[in-house]
Amino acid sequence: MLIRDCAPSDLPALTDLTIEVFRPLFTTALPAARPTVTAHDHGRWEDDYRAEVPALLAPDEDRFITLAEDDGRPLGYVGWNVTGGTSGRLELVAVHPDARRRGIARALCDEVVDRLRERGVRVVHIGTGGDAFHAPARALYESLGFVAYPTVDYARAL
Repeated sequence: MLIRDCAPSDLPALTDLTIEVFRPLFTTALPAARPTVTAHDHGRWEDDYRAEVPALLAPDEDRFITLAEDDGRPLGYVGWNVTGGTSGRLELVAVHPDARRRGIARALCDEVVDRLRERGVRVVHIGTGGDAFHAPARALYESLGFVAYPTVDYARAL
């Protein structure tokens, strides 16, 4: 496995990977819990990722993607940024379903945290869902030393 910086030519494959990773969330988990809100907020979720993933990479604006690959095939990535000089954020962590449970997300997060530290970042943030789909992510982040912040986001269909 090779961990490296993302190039613009990697973005289409990373976008496809993201859509595959999050498909169960948007087609099964969320609609079952809140169908009206999910349809409103995420009815075009694939198109949303087609816009969001490329926007993660803007080095001149301190936005980066670090990816893991094997034989030229992307296994996963972390989109991350630096804000205010001393704060950082892991924006998106995605590992292909076929590549899970191999330590890829951990290796990527460790690499990105090291890069943030090298840039003078003192506090790193990451957000995730509180649902069953995101349970493995929460376990990973907690094992990496992240502590959950008590926040709640409410939604109501009218």
